[in-house]
Amino acid sequence: MDLDNNNCNMQVLITPLYEAKGWMKLIGIVSIIGGAIYALSIIGIVIAWLPIWMGILLNKASNLIEQAYNSDDEYVMSDALKNLKTYFIINGVLVLIAVVFMGFTIAVWGFAAISGVLTGW
Repeated sequence: MDLDNNNCNMQVLITPLYEAKGWMKLIGIVSIIGGAIYALSIIGIVIAWLPIWMGILLNKASNLIEQAYNSDDEYVMSDALKNLKTYFIINGVLVLIAVVFMGFTIAVWGFAAISGVLTGW
């Protein structure tokens, strides 16, 4: 691999993602199934699109990684990485929302415990 002349073997760079494509597909399928289960409830239907979308992104990325590995096409690999980027951005935003919600919940419970609401004083 000669990085000075921009001549590098795409398969060498893609191999770690290519080896993980099965895991990406598994997580994607489980995410889609989870979203479908969420959609069965009235409240869950509001958020069901998120795990479904994330699952589709992972499956698409997995397919594109396999295609890029076999064809040595850098544009296909770029599309795969864009799908992964979107997946991680969505996941990151959801994690931040969960952390803020947990912090708010802990603060409310802490205030309630300090004020004696939970102890009945």
